[in-house]
Amino acid sequence: MSSPHANGLNGKHEEDDLITESPDELSDSDEEKEPEDSSPHALEEHTLNNGHTCNEELEHDEPEDSATERGTDGEYEEEDDDEEEEDEEPALKYERLGGVVHSLLQRDSASAIAYANQRLALGTHGGKLHILDLSGQHIKSFDVHSASVNDISIDSTAEWVATASLDGQVVAHSLSTPETYVFDMKRSLRTVALEPNFAKSSTRGVVCGGMAGTLILHEKGWLGYKETVLHANEGPIWQVQWRGRLIAWANDSGVKIYDTISQTRITFIDRPPDSPRADLFKCTLYWQDDSTLLIAWADHIKVARIRARPRSTASPSANQPPLVVEITAVFQLDCMIAGIVPHPTPSSAMVSIPPPSTTTVISPSQASFTSTATTSTSAPPALTAFLLLAYTPPDASLLAGQEATEDRAAQARKVAERPELRIVSRGGEELAADALGIAGYERWGCNDYVLADVEAGSVAGAERYYVVLSPQDVVVVKPRDWRDHVSWLVERKRYEEALEEIERQAAMGVTAGKGEDAVDAVEIGQRYIKHLVGESEFAKAAKLCPKVCGQDAKRWEDWVFVFAQKHQLRVIIPYVPTESPTLGHLVYEMVLAYFLAHDRHTLLQTIKTWPKGIYDISAVIIAIQAELDRAPSSSSMNSNSPDTVILMECLAELYTMNRQPGKALPFFLRLRRPNVFDLIREYNLFTAVQDQALLLVEFDHELMEKRKKAGEEVDMKQSAAITLLVDHIHSIPIARVVQQLQNRPYYLYLYLDALFSKDSHLTSEYADAQVKLYAEYAPQRLIDFLRASNYYSLEEAYKVCSERDLVPEMVFLLGRMGNNKQALTIIIERLGDVSRAIDFAKEQHDDDLWEDLLKYSETRPPFIRGLLENVGAEIDPIRLIRRIRNGLEIPGLKGALIKILHDFNLQTSLLEGCQTILDGDCADLAKQLYKDQTNGFSLSAKTPCPICSLPLYQTPNTLTLLFLCRHVVHAHCVGRAEEFADLDYASGGYQRISGRIALVATLRGRIGQGCPVCRKNGEGGRA
Repeated sequence: MSSPHANGLNGKHEEDDLITESPDELSDSDEEKEPEDSSPHALEEHTLNNGHTCNEELEHDEPEDSATERGTDGEYEEEDDDEEEEDEEPALKYERLGGVVHSLLQRDSASAIAYANQRLALGTHGGKLHILDLSGQHIKSFDVHSASVNDISIDSTAEWVATASLDGQVVAHSLSTPETYVFDMKRSLRTVALEPNFAKSSTRGVVCGGMAGTLILHEKGWLGYKETVLHANEGPIWQVQWRGRLIAWANDSGVKIYDTISQTRITFIDRPPDSPRADLFKCTLYWQDDSTLLIAWADHIKVARIRARPRSTASPSANQPPLVVEITAVFQLDCMIAGIVPHPTPSSAMVSIPPPSTTTVISPSQASFTSTATTSTSAPPALTAFLLLAYTPPDASLLAGQEATEDRAAQARKVAERPELRIVSRGGEELAADALGIAGYERWGCNDYVLADVEAGSVAGAERYYVVLSPQDVVVVKPRDWRDHVSWLVERKRYEEALEEIERQAAMGVTAGKGEDAVDAVEIGQRYIKHLVGESEFAKAAKLCPKVCGQDAKRWEDWVFVFAQKHQLRVIIPYVPTESPTLGHLVYEMVLAYFLAHDRHTLLQTIKTWPKGIYDISAVIIAIQAELDRAPSSSSMNSNSPDTVILMECLAELYTMNRQPGKALPFFLRLRRPNVFDLIREYNLFTAVQDQALLLVEFDHELMEKRKKAGEEVDMKQSAAITLLVDHIHSIPIARVVQQLQNRPYYLYLYLDALFSKDSHLTSEYADAQVKLYAEYAPQRLIDFLRASNYYSLEEAYKVCSERDLVPEMVFLLGRMGNNKQALTIIIERLGDVSRAIDFAKEQHDDDLWEDLLKYSETRPPFIRGLLENVGAEIDPIRLIRRIRNGLEIPGLKGALIKILHDFNLQTSLLEGCQTILDGDCADLAKQLYKDQTNGFSLSAKTPCPICSLPLYQTPNTLTLLFLCRHVVHAHCVGRAEEFADLDYASGGYQRISGRIALVATLRGRIGQGCPVCRKNGEGGRA
């Protein structure tokens, strides 16, 4: 049984009971009845079959006898049937109209209601009329009648409202002005209808009828209102409805429709046969549109369609009405109908109305109906389902007209059943049925209920809904939207479908709403997770957590702890966020503790991937270290236990993350991890490894061996460990490394060789050891070392080379020791390489050594030819040729001599060319010098002397000296003034050319050292 709040029922009457009932069983087969049977279920065109109901309830005030009556066995059996159908969602939701309605109905009982243009008009049995807005708030009230208000009509603008009462009066009120129209008909009235556009119409027509059996149309003329009798003498007028140009009314005979334009009655629709009394079971008329009339009378429904009469050329009928009516559908139900309105539904099985086969031609008298008729002919309005207010009579005698009886038990008033709202398709299928918990329903009859529809209007987001009126209650009936659908799913614990619906609406851009209508997807998700956990569907619940918890860290933590308590932590771990949001340290430490106990491989991956700072690293280190200490092989440096290896990797990662690389280094070395060198450089751990040089080198060579076996090209001399040790000799002393590598000579060779390549002076103390290491591991590089180093012992080095028969190195060492002849002898006798012998003689610059080489070559033609081919400045070719004995056969002698002559000619040509170039350059430079020295330049009397900085011109007799370097100085700045005192250079004898030449010669002799400015500049000074 669902909660009343699921249908949107407010808490206006908290004391009301909550009841759910199914409608009575419908007749099994109408075909078994004869057509003339007096039963109200007589077969018409369609018989409504019984369908299942989706019952929703309203809270209401209920007497104790009603509550007791609900406890009968029959109703409990119905509840059992409802349980089988409880999974079908209701189509409507219900709530009581708020505002002042409750207080109004406590003082009076309602009798009629009408709606137009966002306003409700409520009539009471006390003769009052209340105008309300759609929320139930009071707008205006009128005390208009002395008896019950039977009917209300509002024009389309909601400016005028008319009431019909048992006191025989019709009163039309203006809601904005004091204007009022009163029509006294002298007999009690049952119905009234205003002209649809009453406020703007000039005629302001009012049509009414009642127990007098006369339907009267009141129209305003020049002299006031005039009355027109539209119908009379067929019993009371029970209902009248005015739409456009048509007026429809119902009396005891049936339903008639009147055309106000042609002023003719266009049709008569029979009352259903054997219908019960109309005063007990009313007729309801509803204009669905301008051409469709819904008729509900007793247990029958008829749909009438009005269209223009086709013009027939064969049998013209001038007196026939311009419109015709056809009945498109007839239904018979198993209940009385207290109200009917169209209800839109996308999935109803509708009965289509076939359009006419011929085109309708409209006569001039039918012009005002042209738009309606043609529209209905070409494109019929969209068909809808019917929303019915169903009433089940408590006493079958009322249906058969057998009220008179002498049986006291039969005379007792029967308790009425709950009214129902049913949705019926045009195909006759019952789509939904809800029993309404109307307050005091036990006392009300069929005519006490009214069903009105409220149009959606032009308000954004507004929807069409309905109002059900009873004497003590006004219930608002609304179609259920997606929020109600979600609430219904949640009540039935179908949380997954509810969340899917919310996501679907969000994808379409529909928001969850605000206030009371808001849909809390998070709360639904919380309940769904709780439900899944209760059903032990932990994997599904964990997968849902990211959507539900989102960025809420507290909610995440709560669910993680729940999973931990259920021993299902492994299920939710993959979904636990590490950022956005970041949870508390305890959650992540709990996850790591779980991995430490159950899955250490995942523990290592988690430590590597999780960001720093989200958990207490020190606490995790302590836990893992304790586990490692308990491992039996943790003390072994070469442990092969997988668990031990993983734990050491975890500790190494954690120490690195915790900025303790020094503590991580031993684990990386034990694990033989290649990143150990990067770690040492990154964190400057050179002092920490100065005693582990051998371990580092061994580890590095193991890595290179693995890469070599894997097929990679590896240079064993390019050792990362050796490079590290060499690059940081200040933090890792050389002597300390040499001491550790002493027992591994190959590693020592690599280390000393790298040091020597960096700086030959670094290995000066270990030069003798290097000679042995080179001779052992790189003989081809020994000669380079011997040439580059000056720190080794020549005797020891020669001894090492002699032991290994390294002839080139022995020759080099003998040369270094000054034993050139023995070295030359070894070259000639052991190597037989004349080029090497010549190179050796050139290096030593010893003429005796050349003589020995020439003497040795006298009897060896290959050596003679080699000397001739390589002769140069060190040896005169004539000297060599003269030593050749006559008759000695020398292969290639001719070629060697030709080469000597060619080289000589080439050398002579080069010398001559160079001489020519030099002569030309000298001539050009001499011309440029002469030009520069003889060119004039600008000079004034105020030009300062470069020596004393005083002006050059001081007195007419001032002697200034001009040098070819263009420096002009005072004569007394060059030497002492008395050296030039005896020179009378101002006399006339020096004015002639010969005198000037004599003066210059005298000055040059006394100056002696040339320009003083250039001299000082050359000495590094500044003039």
